[in-house]
Amino acid sequence: MAEPSLARAIEERMLNAWPSVETMVAGAWLLRFANGYSKRANSATSLGPDGDLDDAGVSHVLARAAAWGIPAVVRLTPLCHPMLDARLDKRGFSEIEPTCAMIANLHSDIIDARVDMAPKPDAAWISANASSYGGVKSNAEHLKAILDRIRPDAAFATLCEGRHPVAWGIGVIERGMVGLQDIVVAPKMRSRGVGRALVRSLMAWGAANGAEQAYLHVLAANDAARNLYRTLGFRDAYRITHRVRTR
Repeated sequence: MAEPSLARAIEERMLNAWPSVETMVAGAWLLRFANGYSKRANSATSLGPDGDLDDAGVSHVLARAAAWGIPAVVRLTPLCHPMLDARLDKRGFSEIEPTCAMIANLHSDIIDARVDMAPKPDAAWISANASSYGGVKSNAEHLKAILDRIRPDAAFATLCEGRHPVAWGIGVIERGMVGLQDIVVAPKMRSRGVGRALVRSLMAWGAANGAEQAYLHVLAANDAARNLYRTLGFRDAYRITHRVRTR
């Protein structure tokens, strides 16, 4: 398990790199809502030491999620009380999609010539990113609502083969770390090294702009992505459990 100080450092920056549309404070907890687009922006998450939710706190999370019309999600990290997982289970929260936070030290590198970095995303970037993800993350309007709220310096990367955009990703720098997120490759271009080139370029951009480390979040079951990140110097920092009210 990660040291709480490392988990806190990454979690703080993640909250700013991937903002919600609405945030409410409840003790040591932040309740975040963004039209249901991604668990990170639509969950209760703690930054306090040994963050806990008593029964009244759990009921509050349920009520606010219901008001937004989305499932209630609690994001469990090393900053949470060790007994909270069992309490949520008793209240009908099931575990879904375990996630790993990964971190890497940065070194000087060169941005791939095929990659363009823009400080803001245009409508075409947002639409292409959302449509390449598909499924629950295909709503470009909901993605835009999150991206419009990013305040730290950011790079919105596009990798082109010829004149055709085939991969997209975001780097957000804050206090010596660059967060890599929304890395997506067009379905027909996957397993061709495109994702590796994009991630390496975002790491190079971060290093060139003063970041010393990079972090990202990836599904624990996504072995292909985790193995790719390891070849780029990433290591597991800590595990994140999502508890969603299902019963």
